[in-house]
Formats: sequence, C-alpha cells, structure tokens
Amino acid sequence: MTRQALTRATLFDSATGTLRPGTTIVIEGDRVAHVTQEPIRVDDAQRIDCEDRVVLPGLIDAHVHVTAASHDLTGLALTPPSLLSAESAQIMRGMLHRGFTSVRDAAGADFGLQEAQARGLYEGPRLAIAGRPISQTGGHADMRPKGVQASMFCSCAGLGLMGAIADGVGEVRRAVREQVRNGANHIKIMAGGGISSPTDPIDGTQFSLDELRAAVEEAEAANLYALAHAYSPRAVTRAVQAGVRSIEHGNLVDEPTLREMRRHGTYLVPTLSTYVALAEEGEKLGWSRAMLDKLEVVKSQGLQALAMARAEGVPVVFGTDLLGRMHDRQSGEFAIRAAVQPAVEVLQSATLVAARLMGREREIGQLVPGAYADLLVVDGDPTADLAPLAQPAQGIRLLMQGGRIVRRH
Repeated sequence: MTRQALTRATLFDSATGTLRPGTTIVIEGDRVAHVTQEPIRVDDAQRIDCEDRVVLPGLIDAHVHVTAASHDLTGLALTPPSLLSAESAQIMRGMLHRGFTSVRDAAGADFGLQEAQARGLYEGPRLAIAGRPISQTGGHADMRPKGVQASMFCSCAGLGLMGAIADGVGEVRRAVREQVRNGANHIKIMAGGGISSPTDPIDGTQFSLDELRAAVEEAEAANLYALAHAYSPRAVTRAVQAGVRSIEHGNLVDEPTLREMRRHGTYLVPTLSTYVALAEEGEKLGWSRAMLDKLEVVKSQGLQALAMARAEGVPVVFGTDLLGRMHDRQSGEFAIRAAVQPAVEVLQSATLVAARLMGREREIGQLVPGAYADLLVVDGDPTADLAPLAQPAQGIRLLMQGGRIVRRH
C-alpha cells in the first residue's frame, strides 16, 4: 500500500472554518490515515512538502449535470448514448481539474457513468446520481413543445435530462422505484416551474402534495432522500412540507419560506453561475423570449435569496447547474457568492456542508482519518480571498483524488 505524507501543510478545517498551520497529513492508499500538528515519523512515506501552503478538502459541486453536453435539452434526448457518454467524460474531466473531486449529479447521469469513473475508465469526480428526474406531464422535465404528442417524441437513450413522466401517486411511486432499481443515490423531483422547459410558468407548482410525499416516502424506503427543483415560495414550501432534503435553486424564496426550511432542516442549493452564463449567452443560443423572460426573473433575485438564507440560518450548499460550453464557468460560482457570503462559508458550502447534505461527511468534505484522500494545495489564503479557486488553473498547485496526484505545478 502506497504511503504518502504531506508535511508543512496549513490545513483548512472545514468543520470549524479555521486554518491549522504545521499539520502533517498521512495517506495510506486512497484514504487519510493521520492528521496531526504533533511530531510524527513519516520516514517510510513519500513526502510532499506543502511549504506552508493551504490544504483544502476536495471540492464538491452539489448540483451538476454531467450529461448536459448541450444547452439543447431536447436534442440531448436524441443523442446516441455512446456519443453522449464520450462528451460527458470530457465534462467530468474538466470538473476534476477545477478541483471538484466529488459531484452530485442532479439528473441525467446513470450507473454506467458512475461505474466508469469508479473503475478509472473516465477521469472525473466521484458521481452521486439521480438517474432521470421525476416530472408531471407538462412539468419542468417534460421538454415536449406545445402541440407535440407523446407518440411523436421519445427518449430511449437512458442518458440526458428528459424526465420520467408520472401523474398520480401510483405513477410517482413507480417512477421513483425505477430510479432506485437503476442505482440512484438520490431522487430528483420537479416541484415547480423552470427556465429551460417550454410550457410551465416559473412561479407555478407541480405535483400534488400527495404525489410529493409519495416520492419522498419511496426515496426514504430505499434509504435515499429526495431533492426538489423549485423557485417560488409556494413551490418551495410544499416541497419542504413533503419532506425533501434540499431545495435546488430557490431564487424567489421569501423569509417565511426560509424559516420553514430552517425548521425542517432543509438545505438550499443555489446555482447562481448558470443564470449569469445564460443571461450572456441565452439569446445567442436561440432561447425563446418566454425562456429569457423567466431567466431574468430568477437571475435578478438570486443573490438576495442567498443573503436571506444566510440571515435565516438555512444551510447553504455549493451548486452550479451549468449546461454545454458553459461548464467552463463552474469556478466562477466562487466569485459570485463572495458578494454576499464570507469566503470561509463559501468554502464550507463546497466541502463539509455539501458532504452532510449527501450523507457522506465521513468520506468526503473534510480531511480526517478514514476519509478519502481528496485534497487541493493552493496558493494564498482562500479563507480571505477565493481567487485561487475562482482561477484554478493558476491557484491550485497540487490536486489529489483518492491518494492519486491528478496534477501539480
């Protein structure tokens, strides 16, 4: 078993949000074995001198779509699975090299992609997958344009972002069970309108409360949890009361809704960089005026929602939700959030808080004995300035995943 020791490390403790200078981190195989500021013998280990630089746990993006190789979500449904898999591999590699050693895919990726990464066939972050998102007819993951009938449009690829369409409690239960059968680690349910879907209002609600509760019950029956796409106070509140663990986006939330989230212990996963990217590129990509109008509504309130969530004590998690060529903007989320969040909170949202949401805090999100040896050695002090992460090509000096050095300079 390979034994490595990072010496003279200034460790970012993601649990306390503090720096621990003079730390030695001993790695055995793919796991952290020891973390100490006391003298320790490492004569038998390969040494990596951090030269007092800051060492962070590997980053976690809790809202990605690694199969979103294009902004054209309908077109993705018709893309051959072999081609889409190859495109997804490139997206995953880019995420890893930006420092994201684990990601939570919020719909689209399947067990095959997850297994390919785990076996080392694809270089990329560890994947937690949802499979297909659960959507009602005409909901956020029903991408059929007006006038198109079910028999005229079918996604058979198994990858991409087309929803599992379910109406009624029985169909919802069956759809969730199908995702569980196919290896889902969590269940994505569309509880409100979205930007990219062609027929639903952004402030509308989707699914009945009974349907939402059925999805949560089926997820929990499999020892999983449900996450809900929702923007408006009404949609968010209904999803929270149904028992979802996290709200994705939530740009239009108000203070009473956030207090309800805090009372239930619900996480918020804002995805601000995608709105900035789409505002700049949506029209050039051919998005309709209706879609662009919905985009403007949510973009204008994203930072305000994040600031209110902080004030109300709602746990906030790092997410991006980027599509197509916009995946390259993933690290830009750090700079956007820094406008309303202290750097330490942003770091925690992309490490331990994200790991807790996923129920994996013993494995990822912090550098403690038994956790995966996923880490970044960075220039500067990211607890004061997030520039090393916002510009990872220059700021990350060493990147390790599972004890393997991915890159260093």
